[in-house]
Amino acid sequence: MTVVPEKQVVRPYGDTTGDGMVQVSFTLPVPHDKRAEGAAIQLAGKMGIDPAMLVHARAMGDGFTFFVVYGRVNHLVDVSAVRVVERDFPLLSAKEVNAVVKRQLRRKLSVVGACIGTDAHTVGIDAILNVKGIAGEKGLEYYRELRVSNLGAQVSVPDLVAAARAERADAVLVSQVVTQRDAHLHNTREMSAAFREAWPAGKRPLLIVGGPRFDEAMTAELGVDRIFGRGTTPGEVASYLVHSLITSRKVAKV
Repeated sequence: MTVVPEKQVVRPYGDTTGDGMVQVSFTLPVPHDKRAEGAAIQLAGKMGIDPAMLVHARAMGDGFTFFVVYGRVNHLVDVSAVRVVERDFPLLSAKEVNAVVKRQLRRKLSVVGACIGTDAHTVGIDAILNVKGIAGEKGLEYYRELRVSNLGAQVSVPDLVAAARAERADAVLVSQVVTQRDAHLHNTREMSAAFREAWPAGKRPLLIVGGPRFDEAMTAELGVDRIFGRGTTPGEVASYLVHSLITSRKVAKV
């Protein structure tokens, strides 16, 4: 029997519960003056913020101004209608990950990571792969049963494919922060197509991408196995690798 969630409607909270107050920030390509501030208020009004209060305005270089606007909206949100990608695998500790890999895979699990295209922002991939990790959690280099190769920034798709083949990668992790003109989507589709062409069906590495602007529900559309959004931890990625490559028996013991 399908359980239909009870409808739960909420509105934004600012000073008091349900007052509908929100704060938004944006940049307009105009120099900072009174006319620019009026333009910001006009834009906020068209966004449904009424009344809108300009609480901050500052020049951002030649001909640009950054604004922060505070005000009320009348929109409601039905929380029960929100659809998200739920985690469908158990979270494991580093010790548990190492034990599963050693016991069931009987070899090191090979991971190759990179930022592809023109993306030079390695903060995301380094947080997941480097031993120092993020927020006190060690990266995948810390896991003794994982063999990690971090290729760094601005790696071309052909070079990534070659590295994955050379390292006999079980999984390829790609971080994309640059999103102008949907560069992250174009790069991911190019990468997916290249790996599917280079490996026979059922033999290619697991393809995982991450970044702040990805929609986690777009895995099939982008041709990857998993998308991780902002706030992802190394432990989540390691647990997913174990779940997908070992627990689900997608990798042979060699």
